[in-house]
Amino acid sequence: MDAVVFVNGTIRPAADAVISVFDHGFLYGEGVYETMRTYERAPFLLDRHLARLRRSAALMRLPLPFSDGEIGGDIERTMAERPDWGECYIRVLVTRGVGDLSYDPSVTPTPSVVIIVKPLVLPPERSFSDGVAVAVVDVRRNHPQALNPLMKSNNLLNNALAAQDAYARGADEALMLNHAGELAEGSQTNVFVVKDGGVWTPPLSAGLLPGITREFVLELAAEAGYPGGERTLTPEDVARADELFLTGTTREITPVARVDGTPVASGRPGRITLALLERFRARVRELAPEPRV
Repeated sequence: MDAVVFVNGTIRPAADAVISVFDHGFLYGEGVYETMRTYERAPFLLDRHLARLRRSAALMRLPLPFSDGEIGGDIERTMAERPDWGECYIRVLVTRGVGDLSYDPSVTPTPSVVIIVKPLVLPPERSFSDGVAVAVVDVRRNHPQALNPLMKSNNLLNNALAAQDAYARGADEALMLNHAGELAEGSQTNVFVVKDGGVWTPPLSAGLLPGITREFVLELAAEAGYPGGERTLTPEDVARADELFLTGTTREITPVARVDGTPVASGRPGRITLALLERFRARVRELAPEPRV
């Protein structure tokens, strides 16, 4: 794997990056993470990602051993190991740390910090020009009282099983329902329904992760004057949608062309989806730093 990895202060090539098998992130999935991408080699919406990392850690009662400025500097140092790369994918992970086989946090006094940087691999252009296929899967999103979805934790089995179900059905992404049968989110994305000119996405109360790109797109849609916002949605709303799209850090705004093999409306990316994608990319250009020469 072509990557460089920061592990507790030391930066190494991927093949040499190691962490103890007694780390509770490995043993129990106790940890939180954020995924980012760069535009012009700068992490996009870094401040929002770090704010969410802190919220996730607080929900897990996991102390973060760094300031935002310190982790930002560590990200820059890790990226600087490969100045020849273009845009980068960045994953920041913080775990409970290394300790004895116990759920007692006192056995892990020092959290582990890992930063993975690798070349950004974008979705194929046809994902945006033609749209992708999704499947409404049987795997339900964790109940908030079982594992709070507001916490972006390293324990991703729920999402992985949902995604694998979708892949087995020939889809690119899974749409997950909550315990009440309402639309929650994708296994790796948030989902938006466009109906009668309105742009809607499930509320946080449906049991979903508050996506950074989701938040950004809600702001863009409001600026553009589209009615909408958060609303309880069901599989029937998906079936009757005029347009459907996904949002995510590396996927930006991705049109959905088919759900469970059935075309969404015309089966082509919709007008509002494409307009929001254009607006998204224009705003990215405004916010990105000047290209490095």
